[in-house]
Amino acid sequence: MQELADVPENVKIQTFYPMDEHIFACLSKKQYNYRSMKRSLVILLFLLIQIAGYSQTHKFQSVFIYSFTRYIQWPDAYNQGDFEILVLGDTPILDELKNMAQTKKVNGDRTIKVTKINNVNDIKKCNILYVPSNKSSQIDNILTKVNALSILIVTEEPGLGVKGSNINFIVKDGKLAFELNQAAITKKNLRISNELSRLAIMI
Repeated sequence: MQELADVPENVKIQTFYPMDEHIFACLSKKQYNYRSMKRSLVILLFLLIQIAGYSQTHKFQSVFIYSFTRYIQWPDAYNQGDFEILVLGDTPILDELKNMAQTKKVNGDRTIKVTKINNVNDIKKCNILYVPSNKSSQIDNILTKVNALSILIVTEEPGLGVKGSNINFIVKDGKLAFELNQAAITKKNLRISNELSRLAIMI
């Protein structure tokens, strides 16, 4: 990482040392404050980059999820009324999906309805259930609750695709990708287009 510029010479740092030691005291105090400030700035910069990257990831995920609506076919009973997406718990993707729902529709005329639910017991009939990484430990309970309902379960934690998630977001070679569990999807009576299969990592 590029070093920060030296503190300008005209910056004065107040000290409370005896006058006969003021030169060395000022130097020591200046070096300490500068190093402390530099560490704080580096940590802050790192956190800002992490937050920005995290937000961008969920923005891209919301784009993928909208694309899924075009390449996945649900049973007739799930093609009536609003296209419903449930989001389990707090996650940045909730706002991204709601923003997307304001400007997009499914199949040209179906309004997208995004709803946050607080726990597994709140899961109900919908088209997509999004499970963020902070709820990944509940995947077994989620699969039991959803059972044979034709709900597309979308997760974002390594290993959940194998456990039974239908589509699982991962980062591969620094890029966002997704795993597709064909057996789990077939069990839910969902049909995946060949185009989507070719883009996915099949498991």
